[in-house]
Amino acid sequence: MRKILAALLALAMVLALVPAVMAEGEALEPITLTVFRGDPGDQPTADNKIYKLIEEKFGVTFNFSFLTGDLDETLGIKIVGKDYPDLFDGGNSADLIINGGALINLLDYISPEKTPRLWAHIEPQLARLIRKDANGNDVLYIIPNYGLADGDQIALSVGGPAFFIQKQVLAWDNYPTIKTCDEYFDLLERFIDANPTDENGTPYTGFAILCEDWRHFCLINPVQHLMGRPNDGEVVIDPATEDFHTETFIDKPYAKAYYKKLNAAYKAGLIDRSTFSMSYDQYIALISGGTVLGMFDQAWDFGTATAALQDAKMYDRTYVALGLIYSEEDLEGIALPTDTWKVEEHYLNGSLPNVNRGFGISVNCTCPERIIAMWEEMMSDEWQLIFNWGIEGEDYFITDDGRLNMTAEQYANTQNAEWKLANKAEAFTQSSPKKQGWILNDIQVGDKVVKAGNCWEPGNQDEIVFGQMNDYDKEFLSAYGFKKFADFVNPPIELAPYGEAWQIDYTPVNTAHDNFLKVQDNRLPELIQCDESEFDAKWDAFVEEIKPFADEFGAFMQEAVYAEAQKVVGNK
Repeated sequence: MRKILAALLALAMVLALVPAVMAEGEALEPITLTVFRGDPGDQPTADNKIYKLIEEKFGVTFNFSFLTGDLDETLGIKIVGKDYPDLFDGGNSADLIINGGALINLLDYISPEKTPRLWAHIEPQLARLIRKDANGNDVLYIIPNYGLADGDQIALSVGGPAFFIQKQVLAWDNYPTIKTCDEYFDLLERFIDANPTDENGTPYTGFAILCEDWRHFCLINPVQHLMGRPNDGEVVIDPATEDFHTETFIDKPYAKAYYKKLNAAYKAGLIDRSTFSMSYDQYIALISGGTVLGMFDQAWDFGTATAALQDAKMYDRTYVALGLIYSEEDLEGIALPTDTWKVEEHYLNGSLPNVNRGFGISVNCTCPERIIAMWEEMMSDEWQLIFNWGIEGEDYFITDDGRLNMTAEQYANTQNAEWKLANKAEAFTQSSPKKQGWILNDIQVGDKVVKAGNCWEPGNQDEIVFGQMNDYDKEFLSAYGFKKFADFVNPPIELAPYGEAWQIDYTPVNTAHDNFLKVQDNRLPELIQCDESEFDAKWDAFVEEIKPFADEFGAFMQEAVYAEAQKVVGNK
């Protein structure tokens, strides 16, 4: 507690300057904000030290609720009943609450004059962030919770999509280089043939596929990456063409090649039938046990399982992200989307603002100015250090040359889920505006100075990445001659003018899009599990069934992608 008080004193001079949008004395009036997170989560402890700091400084406490069922259904109920929390995170279905009229326009409260920190944060990406409402007015409903980073892009690991494989599998085969699906599934099959169970006698799962709700991207999205493109949701795009050629991929012959491979993997016993009905919690529990050898997913999606494996010191059961692409043989005789199409591995994309993801302020909130003023103060360097690094001297230390670092015990704490519930404010900060990337200016912390050139996120700091890396991972990287886990994939490419197409609002074609997804959810598992002799006929039937929805959705996305690109291109 003494160190917390010392931190407050060190911040007093800066934080005493309440923004103009906050009325005199309002900072001391106790309020409780209701908060909904569009993801599952755990309640912070009652004595969480960061929330105590927020309460002390801003007079604000939080009443959190987290997603427990189907996201779209949950949001739909809230919209119908106008049951809106003060801070509303719609997760991957935020367009529902935006179009449902649940959120206020933040541009009514944010400006260069009133909120200079927040404005400076969003200004470089305004062309991507600001939309038009039905009356043609500029609107901004959500400040992105991730992706508005300072300085050059940092790529030390893969946080997004990839084909993941346990490190022990690669080590068992003497650290091979795996570039194609055939190499990947061949290795999984050879490993499981030689090692059908773990040391406890539990059978290994060769390849898991999460299909639940919006996380069905694990089933659907691999094709675009095998075709050499970063994540654009349910379409592939050729940015080298004048019209940004856009097409659905799931119904194309090049997609058939992937699902035929999964069919073969299923017949080989690498894929368990239960994977198609597995809930997210069951999926995470299975991965946390260390018996899932591989899957296609996004790293953030199974982060809790990775943390559990690390807590158990099962480092060899954690994962490497592989950037697999189709081989020339896979695409022999198959038409590519355009004449200029190139199949080159591009799993890492340029820095992307997480458009429409994060907290919006609901129309039911009686104190939007108070929240904006709080966010404005929280965008100060001092508060961002607290949210990212914690309390100086307790959660991290500053070296004589101004570098941020952690002891082994301090770093281990940051990987411990229970510790974070008492010592981090993730339920709030994960959906709030935040600084990422490089620290661009020196920061005074008590009698010490954090020098420019540090990283906002401890996971990107060299001293943490390499200094606190466990011995297993150090030896594993050395076996490949790599210095970081991002070395397994190509460097990030330049972000396309349209951003990433999954961020586009599909509302105008909601019915077609929903049917498009339902057909995939129903038919793709059938294709993977059917007899090999039935595959071609079932594929043709799938393509015929999905065609009207794919045609409507694809035509809409072609126009929408081009329009998004022109917004950015036109401002250059």
